[in-house]
Order: sequence, then C-alpha cells, then structure tokens
Amino acid sequence: MEQLARHWIRPEIQELSAYHVADASGLIKLDAMENPYTWPEDLRREWLSALRKVDVNRYPDPQARALAEQLRQTMGVPADMAVLLGNGSDEIIQMLAMAVGGSGRGILSVEPGFVMYRMIAIWCGMDYVGVPLNADDFSLDMPALRKAIEETAPALIFLACPNNPTGNQFAETDVLDVLEMAPGLVVVDEAYAPFTDTSFMPRLGQHDNLLVMRTVSKLGLAGLRLGMLAGPPAWLEQIDKLRMPYNINVLTQTTASFALEHHQVLDEQTADIRRERTRMRAALEAMTGLRVWPSQANFLLVRTDPGQARILFDHLLDNGVLVKKLHGSHPLLEDCLRFTVGKPEENDRLLKLLGSFRG
Repeated sequence: MEQLARHWIRPEIQELSAYHVADASGLIKLDAMENPYTWPEDLRREWLSALRKVDVNRYPDPQARALAEQLRQTMGVPADMAVLLGNGSDEIIQMLAMAVGGSGRGILSVEPGFVMYRMIAIWCGMDYVGVPLNADDFSLDMPALRKAIEETAPALIFLACPNNPTGNQFAETDVLDVLEMAPGLVVVDEAYAPFTDTSFMPRLGQHDNLLVMRTVSKLGLAGLRLGMLAGPPAWLEQIDKLRMPYNINVLTQTTASFALEHHQVLDEQTADIRRERTRMRAALEAMTGLRVWPSQANFLLVRTDPGQARILFDHLLDNGVLVKKLHGSHPLLEDCLRFTVGKPEENDRLLKLLGSFRG
C-alpha cells in the first residue's frame, strides 16, 4: 500500500506536511487569531429560531445571492465590482491558482506570510517564490520584490494587509508600486480588515489587476468558513467557473446572513479586541526580555531573548495557555511567538505567566 502511494502521489505532495492544528482542549486558546467572544444568549436563541426554518433536504442557492449582497454592503464593495464567495479564503486562493495556473506559471508572495499561498501553489503544480520582508520592521523589501517580479513574471501575487504572522500593514505606496510592477493579478488579502483602518477595497476598478479578498473568520465567524473575493466582473466571471457547486452550504448562508443583520454585536466585539490589543502591547513592552512589534491585526508578534521561545511556549502550555510558536518556521521568526488577543481575563492570565517566567 505504501509503495503504491509513493508511486502515484506526486513527489512534491509527498514532501509536504499536512496543515497542523494544535489540540486546544481545556486550554486558553490564544494561537489561532479567533474572536474569543461568543454571542449573547438572547441573540443565540434568535439565531437558533432562524435555523429551525431552514430545510436541509434542498440544495442551497448556488451563488448565495442574498448573502453576497449583504457582504457587499457590509464590506463596502464598490457598486460596479463583482463578488464571489468561497468556503473560507483557502478555497478562493485555490480557485485563483487553478484559474491562472499552467506550465511555467507561478505565485509570488512575501515571507514570513500566510503559509497557504505556498501550499496551494504546490498543490496546483505552480512555481512559488517567497520574497523575504525587511528583517527589522517586516516592511516590504521593494528592491528584492522588483527583482523577483522581473525575473519570474508571476501570474499571481498575494499580499496580506495586515500581514500574518507579523501584524503590520504594508505601506500603501509600496503596494501601489507592486500593482504597477506586476504582470498578472495582485490579490490584497484583507483577512484582518476589522482591526485596521486601511483598505484597498475603495481602489477596486482603479487598477486592472487588483482583487481584494476578505473573510468573516476574524470578525467572529471562524466556524462558518466563509470568504469573499471582490473585483472587476471580467476577472471574477472566469474565476467563478472553478467554484465547486453549492460551495456555501445552507446553514452557513443562513447563519452568516443572520450575523450580518446583527453586525453591531460583532463591531462591539472588534472594538473590545482593539482596546485589548493596545493594553496588551503596552504591558508586553514593559517586560524585560521581550520585543513586541506594532500590530494592526488581532494578535501580537513577540521575540524572546535568544533560545527562550521554546521554553516560554512550554511554560505557557504547562499552565493552560496555548499560543503560537513561530520559532523555526522562518529565519526571520527566530525566537518568536504570536499571541492572539483574547478576552481581558485570558490576556491577564497570559501576562501574569509572562511576568512570572524565569527562563
């Protein structure tokens, strides 16, 4: 069996590791950039009442038209732009890669960045180029980007704004320069849009090769797996041909629509997270042995003293707090951990453990 699998599975797939999700059972979960808040009980009851009216024996609206229109309004998509929904942003990334893929075509992004850009490029048999960010502040290394774009002519460029796992927003002028340099599509991934005041959504239509990707995961709906791509109809009409039929199930459509009707609850939670981010950063900056970077996302990237990241990660885990260990994942992330911003009491527990740590 193993020999047969090795014969037929593509070599580049055999070399990959499956996307790993840590078991957070019984732990304070600060590793996955989730909104830590559930819905108020009265809203939960109203939601369950809405679900009772859903018939699951029928296929859902294949285009999720009502939900797409709600997302268009909520996320400020320009009126003349098209919208396409995916089963999370991951499916949209995959559709994009499949649409422009082919012999000798590649995807370019920056590193450290979202690992799925590279993984999906490999899945789709495309070349992948990762251009390192500037080491000190994780800004775009524009000379290196220009050189890589000129040498590889990528069909598709992904820029996460703000960036994961660094949390910073790339300079707008730099992103505009990338749009001018790129021979193909540039997708600005705005997964963390709720936590920043900068967006390229209003620029759609001003650049022929610009698309903007969003998700509701960080907004507080990670369990729904719902992503959105916005851009010129000429692009999205072609990409839509690669969308699996009925990819947004009826329960997701109903729940997401209900949540957007009550978006003020999500907005209040987002505001709470932004305030906690400010408080946490100030507390972390006051600690000896930690460097914390500015963030416009719902997490904070920190660097420990040399050799201490693994020890600190284990200390937190042993005391019931799960964070993300980035040490070893990329040379620019040596001795780094990532802390998702949780509820105040969760953040207090993290800060207390950090304060008591003696490596």
